[in-house]
Amino acid sequence: MTAVTTLTRPEGHARAATRRPFGIAPTAVLVLGAIYTLFPVGWVVVAATKSKAELFSTPTFAPGTGLLSNLTDLFAYRDGVFWLWLLNTVVYAGGGAVLSTAVSTISGYTLAKYAFPGRDLIFNLLIGGILVPSVVLAIPQYLLFSEIGLADTYWAVLLPQILHPYGIYLARIYTQAAIPGSLLEAGRLDGAGEWRLFRQVALPMLTPGMVTIFLFQFVAIWNNFLLPFIMLGDDHKFPLTVGLYTLLAAGANQPSLYNLIITGTMLSLVPLIALFLTMQRYWRTDLSGGAVKS
Repeated sequence: MTAVTTLTRPEGHARAATRRPFGIAPTAVLVLGAIYTLFPVGWVVVAATKSKAELFSTPTFAPGTGLLSNLTDLFAYRDGVFWLWLLNTVVYAGGGAVLSTAVSTISGYTLAKYAFPGRDLIFNLLIGGILVPSVVLAIPQYLLFSEIGLADTYWAVLLPQILHPYGIYLARIYTQAAIPGSLLEAGRLDGAGEWRLFRQVALPMLTPGMVTIFLFQFVAIWNNFLLPFIMLGDDHKFPLTVGLYTLLAAGANQPSLYNLIITGTMLSLVPLIALFLTMQRYWRTDLSGGAVKS
């Protein structure tokens, strides 16, 4: 037994040494990708701490001493218009993501679990809608909203975000995978109506998928620039993206505004990070549940 052990150990070590480079390579690629992704974020965070003199004189990753003064100047700019932009963004992103998640969930559940004439045609049209860039639709949407008198209103930014083909597609795929048809049939045999089945049986099982759709939509609307830029003319209705862009345009003649732009950009990242950290537990719960079921 001892001889066998001494012979097999070198083989095991050699095999592990052979596999080790291939195990390190994917990790190295992921680390490089993370650095590439987080580098601009890190630069924004560091630049937000620099004073007006330090921003251009010390272009390094060393933190500056002007964070508090930058925050004070940003909050005082035009009587605190930054807070109004932030509130508008929360309304657009939060309201649009909630409504879009509700519409996507109901639509995806219907397309996945009910057979009716034209279902496949509707789904194919939705798939085609995914391929159409939102930039192409911005001008026609503006003309339509101008005709009905909704241009330069909150609804002009909210309504186009509600119906999202990709969200409906995700909801249908997730519904097919997460909800067995036999479970719904058992509920019908027990006398449950369709609304009760959806509310008490389907919705709890669809929660991780709904969280995913909500996060996708929230981030997309939060970062959306073109639609509110075209739809809105009153800067008191601007979201952060358009508001900070106006600061950037004014910064060409007033370089002191660059500190406010960078500080505002840093603050605009905080809600997104907090949202992901808060809602990722739903994904963990779903993965743990799937592991137990399998």
